[in-house]
Amino acid sequence: MSDFLGVHDAALQRLQGLHPKKIDLSLDRVHRLLAALGRPEQRLPPLIHVAGTNGKGSTTAFLRAMAEAAGLRTHVYTSPHLVRFAERIRIAGELISDTELAAVLDEVERVNAGEPITFFELTAAAAFHAFAAHPADLAIIEVGLGGRFDATNVIPCPAVAVVAPVDYDHKEFLGDDLGGIAREKAGILKPGGRAVVARQADAAREAIAAEGARVGADLTWMGTDFDIWRAGDGVAWQGADRLLDLPLPALPGQHQIDNAGLAIAAALTLGEPRIDAEAIARGLRTVRWPARLQRLTAGPLAALTDRAGCDLWLDGGHNPHAARALVTHLQGLRARDGRPVTVIMGLLANKDAAGVLEPFAGQDFRLIFTDFAATAAASAGDLAAVAAGLGLAAETAPDVTTAVRMATADGVSAHVLICGSLYLAGEALGLAKETWPT
Repeated sequence: MSDFLGVHDAALQRLQGLHPKKIDLSLDRVHRLLAALGRPEQRLPPLIHVAGTNGKGSTTAFLRAMAEAAGLRTHVYTSPHLVRFAERIRIAGELISDTELAAVLDEVERVNAGEPITFFELTAAAAFHAFAAHPADLAIIEVGLGGRFDATNVIPCPAVAVVAPVDYDHKEFLGDDLGGIAREKAGILKPGGRAVVARQADAAREAIAAEGARVGADLTWMGTDFDIWRAGDGVAWQGADRLLDLPLPALPGQHQIDNAGLAIAAALTLGEPRIDAEAIARGLRTVRWPARLQRLTAGPLAALTDRAGCDLWLDGGHNPHAARALVTHLQGLRARDGRPVTVIMGLLANKDAAGVLEPFAGQDFRLIFTDFAATAAASAGDLAAVAAGLGLAAETAPDVTTAVRMATADGVSAHVLICGSLYLAGEALGLAKETWPT
């Protein structure tokens, strides 16, 4: 992907050299930097803050689609990016320009004046600084890691907080106790604030409820106060005071129906009259979120699968909860037409490989592990050894292009899924400019 680096990515490389991607959960440094920048986080439009382990990016994408369908100028901050850093910062509906991003990063670095700061804190501050310079009707901010001490949790009480499904991930920072993880995610709840909460495992639900009670937040729960379900060719969403008949979300998978339902609840809790049933329906039809069961129809990898009569999918799910959702979707694809499934997977070395692979045990899927360029990537051989311990046969490939060639070499029409790390997904999308996220 280095051939595609623009001026902003050159600035980003410099910042990564000065401030490595270490994670040091604290709010003191980012508060200091934001104060030096004139408190841009206090000059934002009404704001929705989204935390969780799985689905927070998709929920953010649904919210953005609904807001923009309603005509709202919407700032959005997400992480990580797939190909270009600019994907993280969307200003009033458009990705930040190369020129503005370079200028913002330079300004934030200048104001920081060499003080200790992490890469993630600096880039979150850059997003707030960019947003404050442009008028908008709404801001949607996705938490990066955890919640309570995430660099985004410096904002005043949001109009709505959202807690997507909580599961195990980033154990080296958040621990391996689900209730403890959920408490950290629920750290975005503010006194007197309003929040909508996805379906949760019992331990996570209890922890979120306790944190909400502790700070005096008003929580609205999926499955109790609102719900969504498949209804014929569409979905039905039921809240306390309304029933909406809506189209199926454009993002495939049963888990995306739940994510859509969570976003609808957040949008209606916001109380913005322009986000009406028609805007919600348009948002469900038009939502786009790369590398989340994305059907790849362009670029060199799609050309390989097209020639073999295969369809190609891309997903960045990298923890056990996401893996279970992927297997459910793949089972549905196979049941629909009887075609075989080939899974190409790469993971970072710090991920729970056994937990990710466990849902694939007993499935009649072909499994190919691939190496990819991330420095923290697990080797394909190491992943194959983990798979063998679960009784899974697997092949290995040196890169994703070779893996796709292997998947299509026998000429059998199959469903091919590239999945695992978002770094792998970004590598696949970065192979051609036509597949860059926009």
